[in-house]
Amino acid sequence: MELTQNVKNIQEKWDANFMKTYAQIPVVIDKGEGATVTDIDGKEYVDFTSGIGVSSLGYGHPGLVKAIQYQAAKLLHSSNIFFNQPHVEAGEKLVKLSGYDKVFFCNSGTEANEGAMKIARKYSDLKYEGDRGTVLSLNKSFHGRTMASLMATGKEAYHKYFYPLPTGYKYVEKNDIEAFKEALKDETICAFIFEAVQGEGGVYPIDKEFIEEAVKLCQEKDIVVICDEVQAGMGRTGHLFGFQEFDIKPDLITMAKGLAGGIPVGAILANEKVSDVLVPGDHGTTFGGNALAMAAANVVLDELAKPEFLEDVAKKGNYIMDTVKSWGLDEIVEVRGKGLMIGIEIKGSAAEVEKIAAQKGLLILTAGEHVVRLLPPLVISMDEINKGLEILKECL
Repeated sequence: MELTQNVKNIQEKWDANFMKTYAQIPVVIDKGEGATVTDIDGKEYVDFTSGIGVSSLGYGHPGLVKAIQYQAAKLLHSSNIFFNQPHVEAGEKLVKLSGYDKVFFCNSGTEANEGAMKIARKYSDLKYEGDRGTVLSLNKSFHGRTMASLMATGKEAYHKYFYPLPTGYKYVEKNDIEAFKEALKDETICAFIFEAVQGEGGVYPIDKEFIEEAVKLCQEKDIVVICDEVQAGMGRTGHLFGFQEFDIKPDLITMAKGLAGGIPVGAILANEKVSDVLVPGDHGTTFGGNALAMAAANVVLDELAKPEFLEDVAKKGNYIMDTVKSWGLDEIVEVRGKGLMIGIEIKGSAAEVEKIAAQKGLLILTAGEHVVRLLPPLVISMDEINKGLEILKECL
């Protein structure tokens, strides 16, 4: 990809000042509108990434911009020693929308997962006097990069180099109910954490029969069920939460990414069983419930409260998947996903397609070596969808 002097300058500054934690595509995004972004050289790109599922309302959303501007001028932060109105309003909306009992706001998905595991362990410690503390998760899962959530992630490659690692984690193959039953013979298990759709693991929706039976088994053994909705939640699948397609109700739901449309935020929802486990001193976060983040979250939650909004997400997702399937390309192995969380498994390199797409004006993601991942803003227009699909077909 030929770089302009502007991009070269930015990349040189990055290399000189930043740790090498990312393998960026050489695009410097400057601004956006709807689901289209523009780089510093004025080139436009259809965005099928939404900042890895974060910019749920796209770019320049009038309501979101207005709320952030208003709150920034009024109050950015006050800490959890005091109340702030946007925090209370967002919590009330999320509890009402979800039908859950209580909420805790933090700053990211990995923090939400860490907090949920703390709740599960304290619940079990209080009830079973320290005999249960193991967290069970699925192979190829992804739950975050801090030490405990890293260990809940069922990928050995993520654990390498970081020893000694926290103990108390076990893994089982997804959709294998017999293996799951065998794993539950371990009497130390206190929690089971899963994703409704494994995003980083290749965009694999969890099997309905498996997860319904697994949750039932956990409930029989009083094992706390945690659903990680960090990527699949907040309307991404055409439901408020991905698990709502199944006949289950987890004890805890974790979320982040699209909850505030681009402002860092995370949250944990708890049912009545575990909603009062934590008491003052057990858990907290300086920035959680930050007034600016909560002002943004209120706008997103207002949109998600509209049934027609979620219906539109589902329709657009089905349209994209049906269109890609209709191409009949030999390069495509499988198209899978839910709503606007789509994986296209190909025979070749997904990373190579990602680079070619950027050159042609389309931003996409990968999920492993052979999966092209699409996470467009939930408000993407049909014109933007069709423009992006035309480029994607050419790339494939």
